Formats: sequence, structure tokens, C-alpha cells
Amino acid sequence: MNQETLRNLLERVARGELSPEAALEELRFLPFEDLGFARLDHHRGLRKHFPEVIYGPGKTVSELKKIVASFLEKDLPLLVTRVSPEAVEALLREFPTLEYHERARLLGHRPREQEARGLVAILSGGTSDLPVVEEARVCAEYFGNRVEVLTDVGVAGIHRLLPEVPKLRQARVLIVVAGMEGALPSLVAGLLDRPVIAVPTSTGYGANFSGLAPLLAMLNACAPGVAVVNIDNGFGAAYLASLINQLPEEVHGTHP
Repeated sequence: MNQETLRNLLERVARGELSPEAALEELRFLPFEDLGFARLDHHRGLRKHFPEVIYGPGKTVSELKKIVASFLEKDLPLLVTRVSPEAVEALLREFPTLEYHERARLLGHRPREQEARGLVAILSGGTSDLPVVEEARVCAEYFGNRVEVLTDVGVAGIHRLLPEVPKLRQARVLIVVAGMEGALPSLVAGLLDRPVIAVPTSTGYGANFSGLAPLLAMLNACAPGVAVVNIDNGFGAAYLASLINQLPEEVHGTHP
């Protein structure tokens, strides 16, 4: 259930096209649906930015099938993150309309096309960070944002980034993904007057500590305006960026 669906339902009742009893039946699973092993928060689309996003690991294929079926029956937008190849194969066999984004490890369903709003720019330090970049990109697009991706512009060759600064000024918010020492978000925040969401990745050699080194570096960024999400958390970065990007115009000003 989201605001558009609820509004359409109430308008149908007001026009006499749907009885109150039938509307009540459609609302029966609000605010949640108890599947026994999970309580699906179908109310989330009304009070938050997007319906509940399903985290794939730890769930059996059978459980994922029941969750996906519930979303599809209600024609809700659906995102399942970090899906294993085995689960993907089984889910696509049963639900062939799902979209699979292999590099991002995401399964999704979009009931209808929506107009993309604003601009979220996603930058990556190196091509090894692309799985996290792809997770951020796909999620941000599902959340209704225009997205532009700029890859392989890390600090080891900063001349690759500088010509893109005028283009980046068109974005309302930037997601900056980097591993190794994680210096790129601080540099970008020093160049631009836009919020920067830093995503540390587990890309790097031993002293990277599976992403802990860039996480700490980003938390200690000397440039103001940097927020940091968890290691490899492209989804979390996309969600926060979307909330910022889709604030009303009177909050943002006149930026495109």
C-alpha cells in the first residue's frame, strides 16, 4: 500500500465504484501481513519513502517465494537485495516478470513507470567498487530519482574528476563510493556545495580490513557535509540520497 494506491481506493469508494466492504477487504492486510515467519510491513509505503525492502540473506527460497508472491499480488513495488544465485534462479522461474540486476545482486518489480525526479550523482573511486555502485544506482532509480554514474575517478588520478565538476553541480546529492583509503568523499565534499553520502567498500588489500579502513577515514573526513553509511551499503546510501533529492522545491531552492 502506498499513497497513490490508497487515494485511488478511496476515490473509487467515493464514486460508488467500490463498496465499503470491498475496500475494507483490500485494507485487511494494513498495517502488516503475518506470514508466520515474517510480518510484511505493507504500511511502510504510506509513512515512508518506499515500501519495505527485503534483505535476501538468511531467508530460504521458500520464504522468499512467499514474500515475493505477497508483494506481486498487491502490485507493490518490490526490491530484494543481496540475493544468492540459487534463489535468483528459483524466483525467476516462478516469477518471470521480476527484473534481475546481476552485478547489484538485486531482484525488483516496478508495477508502473514513474517520473524520475531531481538528480543523484554516484561516483566511484575504482572499477572494483562497481558492485556497490550498481546496488546504489538500481535502488536510486527504483526510488524515483534521475541518476548519473561517474566511475573510476579516484584520488590516484584526480585529473579524471576535475573536468566533471560542472556536471556534478547539477546534482542535489552525491553518493561517493570508495575502498582502499577512502579519501574520495572528502575531496568531493571540498569541491561542491552538495550533501555527500560516503560509502566505504571492502575493496582493498589486508590493511583495508575489509572496509574498516575507509569507513574510519570517511568518518574522519575534514571536509564538512559528508555523511557515512555502512561498508558496501549501496542500498542505504541510495535511500538517504533519495530522501534528500525528493525534498520539496521550497526546501531545495531552484536547483534542477
